[in-house]
Amino acid sequence: MAKKPYDPPFSLRLSFEERARLKEQAEGMPLGAYIRERLLDNPPRRKRVSQIDRDALLRVLGKLGRSRLANNMNQIARQANLGTLPVTPETEDALLSASDDIAEIRKVLMTALGMEPSP
Repeated sequence: MAKKPYDPPFSLRLSFEERARLKEQAEGMPLGAYIRERLLDNPPRRKRVSQIDRDALLRVLGKLGRSRLANNMNQIARQANLGTLPVTPETEDALLSASDDIAEIRKVLMTALGMEPSP
């Protein structure tokens, strides 16, 4: 007889009130992951993000996506690679400042999403 590749799932019946209470406590975390974390004393895999924070993050990410920042930086890099970008001390300072700003935005967004920013 072939061995099953995994154990069958475990089901749990909850009242509407119990489920609503758990969803509220989970603060946007998937309910199964939240229950598993609480029952097994597992450390959370991610920081829980409240619904308000999640909505704000989605708005910020949407605006960032529409800002054409990545496209503009790509065009600057292309001009630099072609040798058609006039590199003055002011241009170099502006590029370094923009690079620092982008790194900071990335760090803040990753932290807000409960992820560990890489160095």
